[in-house]
Amino acid sequence: MRKTVTFLFCALLFLTAEALSAEVGKNLPAVIENSLGMKLVLIQAGEFKMGSDESPEALAKAFPQYDRRRFLNIVDEAPVHRVRITRSFYLGQHEVTVGQFKNFLAASGYIPESIADGTGGYGYNPAYDPKTSKRGDAFEGRSPVYSWLNPGFDQGDNYPVINVTWNDAVALSRWLSEREGKKYRLPTEAEWEYACRAGTQMRYYSGDKPQSLLKVANTFDAKTARNWPQWQAYALTGRDGFAFTAPVGSFAPNAWGLYDMHGNAWEWVADWYGENYYANSPVDDPQGPATGSVRVRRGGSWHTWSFYCRTSFRNWNTPQTRYTLVGIRLLREVAVDHP
Repeated sequence: MRKTVTFLFCALLFLTAEALSAEVGKNLPAVIENSLGMKLVLIQAGEFKMGSDESPEALAKAFPQYDRRRFLNIVDEAPVHRVRITRSFYLGQHEVTVGQFKNFLAASGYIPESIADGTGGYGYNPAYDPKTSKRGDAFEGRSPVYSWLNPGFDQGDNYPVINVTWNDAVALSRWLSEREGKKYRLPTEAEWEYACRAGTQMRYYSGDKPQSLLKVANTFDAKTARNWPQWQAYALTGRDGFAFTAPVGSFAPNAWGLYDMHGNAWEWVADWYGENYYANSPVDDPQGPATGSVRVRRGGSWHTWSFYCRTSFRNWNTPQTRYTLVGIRLLREVAVDHP
């Protein structure tokens, strides 16, 4: 009898919390704007299927220009598993822009890692030859010449800030939290994929075909490939209009009103990376492994091949990594009593 009462009590608590979260989400504005001019979109609590179980054969057929061995190594996207996001939240409508990051630095006094440690970042140099570099890297660096201010190509205030580390992103979120009395942070990997899918279960929120990205994302296309002809075979056929980054919001949003979830800049998320984490991931609000050495980034960039821009694809770097392809999108938590 006691066990039955306890079970019913716990079930009632869960249903009450779930109902409260749903009710809170219904009474909030769809879009808000914060003190840095960032617009954030309300993402309602809900559940979805996370990950991908596509076979190497299916991927090889969809991406025939790739060496089939690439598909044999994609094991961290499986298994597809049920995830429930129990709390509504606000997510940046756009990636954090150069102008917003500039204003954060001016108001806070924070010094980005690429400048603070003196090693700089990465950048585009037309004279640089990846074949002669130790890493075969597409970009020159690290070098003090490059930073969030100078990735080697023009960036206006309304472009996504890049060459920023995971630690820089956390510093921005903490400063905003203190300034506004609201909880800002990076989204978890699950929250990010939930928001990116926006109710879809396709490779991209624009469809299954790589060419569908041209309408919704700035990725590695024919125009970008002119600067990297050795990778021409991996470029999308056609042009999205940009050889490098694009102003945020230049393409169509997903069904939930979020822009550039594919392409433009990889986006840091909160989680440590775990190759086999999905096998034991909890259903409710997974947070990723408790420890690790590298943090996850999602979504692809302006220089990313379409295969790696898939919604389910997971990539990672150390928290100190700064790169010409990596940026930030912030989440603001929703309080029970007010937004």
